[in-house]
Amino acid sequence: MSGSMSYHAGLAAEEAVARLYSKSGHVIAAQRWRGRGGEIDLITQEGGDTVFVEVKKADTHAQAAERLGPRQIGRIRDAASEYMGTLPDGLLSSVRFDVALVDATGRIEVLENALH
Repeated sequence: MSGSMSYHAGLAAEEAVARLYSKSGHVIAAQRWRGRGGEIDLITQEGGDTVFVEVKKADTHAQAAERLGPRQIGRIRDAASEYMGTLPDGLLSSVRFDVALVDATGRIEVLENALH
């Protein structure tokens, strides 16, 4: 897949995941939020919880999961900490880190609380 096609497929996957979270009652707080530490694909609010969602797309869910490495997890955590600084309870806020895997058919598998 060319870079441009891959980029647009990734955006489409992020939009599909955002719709899924919205349908399940989450309020979308931000999409592709960028801080000094990195980017977070999707940030939602569910009740009093902030949910940080990393979206990974590949031919299969297993291949998508393999695309999330330790360095990227570190960048997600850094960006999340920065975002949490904007919340009323700051770093004491109730948060969760989900990973949404999207396969070639568009099927989405959400791994709640995947990054501890």
